[in-house]
Amino acid sequence: MNFPPLATTTRRGWLRQTSAGFGAMALHSLVHAASNPLALRAPMIQPKAKRVIFLFMSGGPSQMDLFDPKPLIQEKHGKSVNAPLPEQHRHESTEGLLALGTDIPVQPRGQSGVTISDLLPHTAAIADELCLLRAVHADNNQHGPAALQIHTGVIAEARPSLGSWVSYGLGTENQNLPAFLTIHPGIDTRNYSASFLPAAHQGTPVTLPSKASDPAIAFLTDPATDDASQRRRFDFIQRMNRRLLSQNDTDVQMEGMIHSLETAFRMQTATPELVDLSKETEATKKLYGIGEKTTDKNGRACLLARRFSEAGVRFVQVTMDGWDHHGNIRGSLPNSCAASDLPCAGLIRDLKSRGLLEDTLVVWSGEFGRTPWSQDLSRTAPIEKHGREHQPESFCAWMAGGGVKSGLMHGETDEFGYRPVSGKVHLHDLHATILHLLGLDHLKLTWRHLGRDYRLTDVYGEVVREIIA
Repeated sequence: MNFPPLATTTRRGWLRQTSAGFGAMALHSLVHAASNPLALRAPMIQPKAKRVIFLFMSGGPSQMDLFDPKPLIQEKHGKSVNAPLPEQHRHESTEGLLALGTDIPVQPRGQSGVTISDLLPHTAAIADELCLLRAVHADNNQHGPAALQIHTGVIAEARPSLGSWVSYGLGTENQNLPAFLTIHPGIDTRNYSASFLPAAHQGTPVTLPSKASDPAIAFLTDPATDDASQRRRFDFIQRMNRRLLSQNDTDVQMEGMIHSLETAFRMQTATPELVDLSKETEATKKLYGIGEKTTDKNGRACLLARRFSEAGVRFVQVTMDGWDHHGNIRGSLPNSCAASDLPCAGLIRDLKSRGLLEDTLVVWSGEFGRTPWSQDLSRTAPIEKHGREHQPESFCAWMAGGGVKSGLMHGETDEFGYRPVSGKVHLHDLHATILHLLGLDHLKLTWRHLGRDYRLTDVYGEVVREIIA
């Protein structure tokens, strides 16, 4: 099944595309899709996963300290190394290129032997559930462009995010909820934007409140208005919107507003129960680290991700920041690991115990990794107080469930831990693989904009078949 190449979302616009795109799709399904952008759609190919939870470690976790130790770097700790860093990439913070070894063991775990640091004991305990990618590659070494690329596939412009493409391709399994939610998103709204796709596919931001009385989703309720008055006001606004829309052949913004209002109204009933974690058992809360100062925030976010996924949300993203360790990485990295390790591992355990891991794809990654050589921001600190620079040339990510092989390490880097030597996975390849596991062909999931067809992977991307179960 190919999706319509033209950016038309009115009923007339979509129906004009039947001969070009939908093929065997039933007429009543076409009409439903035209009136509801989030209508449930059949996958293009046999899927292995129904939904995605993306755990985004914002800032760039150090792959060498966590998953990919290098004996050469460890041996030469504090000494100069002749690393293959291009001359144009050298600057004061990398001058001298002193090897920076790790002071915490990174060891084989479980029956599979997946290498994981002692800093991640809970992740180490689920090593046999993980598919560890050790040669992931991105194209930019700055946070903003790199984060934009892992979310949208590009580094310098507004394009639909991964979650928006998934929403567009598959719709939602729960019409009372969005297809795409992002928990604790950063300030760059482009990372969860629908861009030129219909506005209904944009990520809905969720921020867990510091007080139970505060809403998790802003502006979802109006405490000053009773339900009956709100219903009358809503119906009046929608009648005016539809009257205006009927005067135009296509108005994507108006269609998005109509659908957003309808979704928001339905969410008022469904969401309060979902964000209320009080009914979860104490054992479940403990599994995520809820109630503990270090893990409470991320634990609540991960548990909420499970609840939304279980309720039918197609793509849930959880952002955990604090991984940008330019200085004193040995002192700071343990704190970042402690805040995320138990919540992420608890999510995997919880999904598995509920029978959800099999068709839920969990992805853990930062926007890039960090260099095996040191960075001394003060230029005077001892080597033990140094940090690491950004490294998009190679870094680690892991996946679990949703049709990927478990207990697998895929990819190798050179002896410096700088360049991939086998199993290289570009972010375009990662995106193509995620879509494939969901039953979407990244070559066919397109939208016509500014005179050409766009897709998440642009003109790149290969499915990494070696990691698919």
